[in-house]
Amino acid sequence: MTPNRRPRSAPNERELRLWRVGRALTLAFAAAVLVAGGVFYFLVVLLDVQEIGATAKLDAKTLFDLVKLSFGVVAGAGALVALVVAYRRQRVDEAGAHREATRLHTERFSQAVDKLGSDSPAVRLGGVHALAGLADDAPDNSLRQTCIDVLCAYLQLPFTPDPGTDPAHQEEHHRYLAFRKVRHTILRLIGDHYRRPKGTHRSWQGCDLDLTGVTIDGDMDFAGATFSGSTVSFAGATFSGSTVSFGDATFSGSTVSFAGATFSDGDVSFGDATFSGGDVSFDGATFSDGTVSFDGATFSDGEVSFGGAMFSGGEVSFGDALFVGGTVSFGDATFSDGEVSFGGAMFSGGEVSFGDALFVGSTVSFGGAMFVDGTVSFGDATFSAGTVSFRSATFSGGTVSFRHAMLSGGEVSFRSATFSGGTVYIDDAMFSGGEVSFRSATFSSGTVYFRNATFSGGTVSFRGATFSGGTVSFRSATFSSGDLSFDGAIGSAPQGLLAAVGTPPPSGVTLPSAWLPSAP
Repeated sequence: MTPNRRPRSAPNERELRLWRVGRALTLAFAAAVLVAGGVFYFLVVLLDVQEIGATAKLDAKTLFDLVKLSFGVVAGAGALVALVVAYRRQRVDEAGAHREATRLHTERFSQAVDKLGSDSPAVRLGGVHALAGLADDAPDNSLRQTCIDVLCAYLQLPFTPDPGTDPAHQEEHHRYLAFRKVRHTILRLIGDHYRRPKGTHRSWQGCDLDLTGVTIDGDMDFAGATFSGSTVSFAGATFSGSTVSFGDATFSGSTVSFAGATFSDGDVSFGDATFSGGDVSFDGATFSDGTVSFDGATFSDGEVSFGGAMFSGGEVSFGDALFVGGTVSFGDATFSDGEVSFGGAMFSGGEVSFGDALFVGSTVSFGGAMFVDGTVSFGDATFSAGTVSFRSATFSGGTVSFRHAMLSGGEVSFRSATFSGGTVYIDDAMFSGGEVSFRSATFSSGTVYFRNATFSGGTVSFRGATFSGGTVSFRSATFSSGDLSFDGAIGSAPQGLLAAVGTPPPSGVTLPSAWLPSAP
């Protein structure tokens, strides 16, 4: 039997390819000769050599130079064409490589997502690490963002609460702990990647992070992270029984939201963080327990808002914070319990507002704070319970306003404060209850206005205060009841005080004898 043979009616592929290459080279050589001839002819016409014969003869050297120039032009043009072709080939190769990388990424992504849906906690844990690795190796930012979004979405899924350690529910309890481990691993990986410097391998800085409504009951470390040019959301998140650190973090041009978040336990730190731009919101957040620290933080630009926040327990500290620019707002915030401290903070620029804030409990301290520039406003704030202290604070510049504030209860203390510059407005304030103290305060420069203030109850004390310079004015103030004491005050009587209280002063108003007019 004759063996099967491949028909040879057409040349094989190699012969056909060689024939095509040979034909292409032949055509290219012919085209180059024609172009060179055309360039030579153009040069001859350009030199107008038709007329040269009448006066001089074109020598061989000149003709040779013209020929070299013609072929040089052709060679340069060919090199340019070759560069263009090589560039386009490179682009095509890169596009092909990107398509292949994207295809492989998509396949691995599908496998990792499938693992996240497994009933086995161990398999889910593998899927978490697989997605994190995919984000690290993603061919472009959009694919990296997709991996991060899936991890965030997993954290946003509802989960069955801990049934407790009752032996009857031991299996459910162990299952809860296993899946809790998966969630905590995601939190740890997110923190680890956002702490890495932008532009380095495995860094996710610059990517959006959506943890809206997530329960964060495990540790997260964002220490040293930079949030710039992205959107990060912890809106509605619950921080309960964990340690979360944003220490030394930089918020320099992004939108970060903790709006509606609940800090109910644990320790959350923004110590030494820098807020230098963008928009950071704690609007409507609830601080009900635990510790939240902004100690040493710098607010130098942008906007940070605690509007409508509720401080109902725990401890919140802005100790030694630096307010040098931008806007920080506590407007409409409620301080009803716990402790809030601005001890040692420096207000040297920008605007800080406590407008319409409600101080109905808790202890709020500005002890040792320095007001050297910018604007700090407590306008229309209500002080009805608790303690607000400016003890040993220094007012040396800028503007501090308590206009239209209502002091109806609790204690507000400026004891040992120093007023050495700037302007403090307590105009139109109402003192109707509680205790307000300026004991041992020093008024040596600047301006402090109590114009149109109403003293209708409670105790206001300037005992031992020193009036050695500047302007302190009680023009048009009204004294109808309560206690007002200037016992032991040193210096001249404030402007308008005697006219406001009348002479002799009514019961409840105590003035140094040196301030009273001499008897006739």
